[in-house]
Amino acid sequence: MQPEDVRGLEELEAAVLDDTIPLAQALRRCLILGGYAHHQELREWAQRELTGYGPNDALPVYRQVPAALAVNVNRHSLGGITQVNGHRISHQQLPEAARNAGLGEKMPVHEGVRALAAMVSRSQGPILASPPGAAEYALLMSQQQTDLGMTGTEITSLHWEVATPIIEGVLDQIRTRLAQFVAEMRAQMPADQQNPNPAQVDKAAKHAFDIKAGSNSPVTINANTASADRGGTATANTNEPAPAPVQPWFHRSSVLWTILGVVVAAAAVVVPLLAAK
Repeated sequence: MQPEDVRGLEELEAAVLDDTIPLAQALRRCLILGGYAHHQELREWAQRELTGYGPNDALPVYRQVPAALAVNVNRHSLGGITQVNGHRISHQQLPEAARNAGLGEKMPVHEGVRALAAMVSRSQGPILASPPGAAEYALLMSQQQTDLGMTGTEITSLHWEVATPIIEGVLDQIRTRLAQFVAEMRAQMPADQQNPNPAQVDKAAKHAFDIKAGSNSPVTINANTASADRGGTATANTNEPAPAPVQPWFHRSSVLWTILGVVVAAAAVVVPLLAAK
């Protein structure tokens, strides 16, 4: 082996191509290879995929996933309380501050690969995650119903619903990028070269990894609570500070949003405020 050669390619290739090997193990091999190559960006990418992205880190595009907005509602009447859980709403029904802050039908995924894999393995339904300020927004929406004369309607929570296959898709994107990284190095290496040199590693990393991002949201899924047992629904929360009260949700914004196509069972009870007309 030449002094400039980078060790670890064969081990990384074997880990990437074997689906029975956890993705975290493949990423650790990538992290070590990046160390041998003295490649800072490659090491940072592998480290963030392993341990998670911080609230100020730029997210890769594959970590910004489609998610439906939904609310849980309590409707109080003389006959008691009727609960409606998982009622879908449009982003236009959010408080204006939420829409102005970028809250819509896409959710950033900050968690490391082990936490995401645990969510997928334990969940038997959609994964739920609360955006920052969700509790405050729920209070605002409840108050706005009272102001409109619809007393007895209480919005108890606001959350995203993400189909489990979408999170599986994030994990698959990461493994595929690792496979592309290996393929790019192999394509550059002559037949008699056993290990890549740092220049080949750098070129392959530039082709394989998209570490730039678009909108950066501070929302994260709490991996400690994002799980479901015995057929339950995985849930998650954030501890971001809530925004100050703002104008009613029915004020319109000119911002356009992507419409999510995830299908979940519709609520049987129609709440007057939320029912589409």
